[in-house]
Parts: sequence; structure tokens; C-alpha cells
Amino acid sequence: MRPTARQVAELANVSVATVSYVLSGRDRPVAAETRQRVLDAARQLGYTPNQAARSLRKRRTQRVCLVLSSLGGVPSDERLATDLHEMADARGYSVVTLTVYSEARATAAIDVLRGGIADGALVNVVGDHFTHDLLTGLAATGLPMVVLSNESGLEGCDVVRTPETEACAQAVEHLLAEGRRRIAFMAHRFELYRDKPAGRLLGYTTALERHGVDQRIVTSGADDRVSAYQTAAELLSSPDRPDAIFAASDRAAISVIWAARDAGLRVPDDVAVVGVGNIDEGLISNPQLSTVGPLRHDYTDVVRLLFDRLQAEEPPPAREIVRSWTFLRRGSS
Repeated sequence: MRPTARQVAELANVSVATVSYVLSGRDRPVAAETRQRVLDAARQLGYTPNQAARSLRKRRTQRVCLVLSSLGGVPSDERLATDLHEMADARGYSVVTLTVYSEARATAAIDVLRGGIADGALVNVVGDHFTHDLLTGLAATGLPMVVLSNESGLEGCDVVRTPETEACAQAVEHLLAEGRRRIAFMAHRFELYRDKPAGRLLGYTTALERHGVDQRIVTSGADDRVSAYQTAAELLSSPDRPDAIFAASDRAAISVIWAARDAGLRVPDDVAVVGVGNIDEGLISNPQLSTVGPLRHDYTDVVRLLFDRLQAEEPPPAREIVRSWTFLRRGSS
């Protein structure tokens, strides 16, 4: 016969409510010694909470949803997913993941979230597929949400912003101060389809305008390593090759270093290279990669926003946090 919470409470000499607080992961004040007695009693009896019954009583799924642009290959997404899983585990939640890489996928994701697949969502989607109207409409349903976005006017959810435009402009100004004048920007595809520059591309154009540099060399290639290598090889084999390449991702920038080396060029003497993201791999490239990004990759503050919303008795007011970014000069520039 399946052990019950009441049996755990009797063995630990606590109330059933205390057992519920400890095993649900809710942030209630329970003494460390009491918490340990409950955990030991549950382990001794082989008790696990009946998540299905709990979900029916509370009309909750005990799941949270992570919404990304792709699965795998983006180090910052992997760290975000890890931090979300760890905090979810500690609070008795599981994690489901949705990918949004097209308008159709965005619509499908909205339908699934509206259908109640999860109790809350953490959204980190690049590009323009998850439009402002889709996000605000979803937040208006009351779904607890945290959105990583620099878009203005998002309401009904917590928003996490990064000053990437300013930090990218700082990187380009560094290249200009080093005497570089033919600076190419290797963009993600979605950056090229916008009506006007934004984010990383805006940082590039803003710095050039400040210093009166008219020439713009903007290409695609930052979406994956192979495209970056091929684009860089083409750029660097042209008669008027750039003297610097600023790639919108570190993965692309590392491919640029490889392409330069294969073309017989020296980095940074012949061509300077800067990326975005500050991934660990940049520390073992040769030379080490100059980059724009956060000083450390830790998303516990972001994940905590979501669980604060989930565990609040009343929905808290929308909050906004800014995660600092900076330019980190290393050997490649």
C-alpha cells in the first residue's frame, strides 16, 4: 500500500502541513532540523508526493516551460536551462521545452501555453517570431511569465534586459581606436530582415556614425559555425578585405579566427576579431577571443523571478532587471 503524508508526519512527529511545506519546496519557515526529520521519514517510508492528485486539487501541472529559439548549440541557453532545471527540481517542478524558430512555431507555442501545459513560462527567443502582441496577449491570460527581451512595452510579465547595444558600440569604438577602418559586422539572419538596425547591429552602426566612418560591411553568417567560416573566408579573400570582423556570436567569431589562420593571415595583426557572448571557449581560442557579454553566466536571479511569481499568493507587480554586459578585450583585437 502506498505510504501517505500522514504516516510521514507521524514518523517525523510533525504536522501534515509541515510535511507538505517541506516536500513541495514552498518557501515557508521550517527549521533545518525539522526539515531533515521529514526528509528522513519520507525516505524511510519510500514516500513520494502524488503529483497527479496535487495537480488536480490545485489545478496545477507542477511544470514550467522553457521557450527557446533552438535546442542545443547556444552556451547561454544551456546554462539558462541548467539553472531552471536545478531550481525546478528543488521546488518539485518538472520542465518542458518549446522551440520557436518560425511564425508557425510561435503560434503553436502560444496555443500550447494557453492550453495549460505548464504553470509558468521562461521565454528567451531571439528574432521577431514571438511578437510583442503575442507575448502581451499571453501574459494577459494570467500565465506567470519571465521574458528575456530588450523590447519595450511588454506588460503583465517580468522582463530581463541586457544593454547589448551600448556594449557592442564600445567594442566597435575599441576597434576604431586601434586604427581599424574597414570593420565588417557578421550578423544573425534575423538582424538583417528588420526595418532598422537594433541590438548588436545598432551598436555597430552607432559607433561608426559617432566617429564619422561611412563604410558599412554587413553580412550574414553568425547563426552557425560553418556559415561563419564560409562568410569569413569570402570576406578575407577579397582584394579590399576588412581589417576587423565583429561577429554577433562568439561561436561565429571563433570560426572567423580559424578562417583567417587558414588564409595565412595573423590575428589581430592583419585582421582583428571580436565576438558576442563571452563563452568559455573564447578563453582557449588562439589568440583568446575579445568579446562582448556578461562577466559571468548565472541565471539563478532570472529563474527565481519565475518561481517567485508561481509561489506568490497574489500576482506581484511586473518587475524589470538589467543584466550588465561589457566589452572584454583579449588577444584577438
